[in-house]
Amino acid sequence: MNRFVIAEPDKCIGCRTCEVACVLAHPSGAENDLTPENFHPRLKVVKGLTMSAPVQCHHCENAPCVNVCPTNALVYRDNTVQLIQDRCIGCQSCVLACPFGAMQIVTRPVKQAALGPLSVRKTVRVAHKCDFCIDVPEGPQCAKVCPTKALHIIDTGTMDEKISQKREKSAFSLPPDAFR
Repeated sequence: MNRFVIAEPDKCIGCRTCEVACVLAHPSGAENDLTPENFHPRLKVVKGLTMSAPVQCHHCENAPCVNVCPTNALVYRDNTVQLIQDRCIGCQSCVLACPFGAMQIVTRPVKQAALGPLSVRKTVRVAHKCDFCIDVPEGPQCAKVCPTKALHIIDTGTMDEKISQKREKSAFSLPPDAFR
């Protein structure tokens, strides 16, 4: 089973601390400035009238985004779905395929080569998604910094425990005469 982070909307206060932690966990030059133009978290806090919660990649087992990517820019690695940005052509198929709305397209600068009088694009649009902080030794920073503990890392052990708890709750919530 692939690992992912899930939110409890009733605990989330919409503070966006998870978004800041995400950007800080993935420094890449200009993003260190934390300006509005360079602020690209890999999750997005969505706010409603009565609740808020971050939306991010669920690293699906049979991920629709992986299945539609024409350049194999999305791959499975260490029980997660990873994006190899150098392969991404910005076609946005993954954005349309994601059932959670967790994929996004961001603008990145292109490394300029000395081409004389020829002009080339200065920016390119590429896919952007949660990578489960796979290269961060402490793991997903969003869950680590959440002040209300609304974010939880889900793995096989956690999933089995939750299923067991739900079964037990369901079994003991039936009235004694339910089967008579």
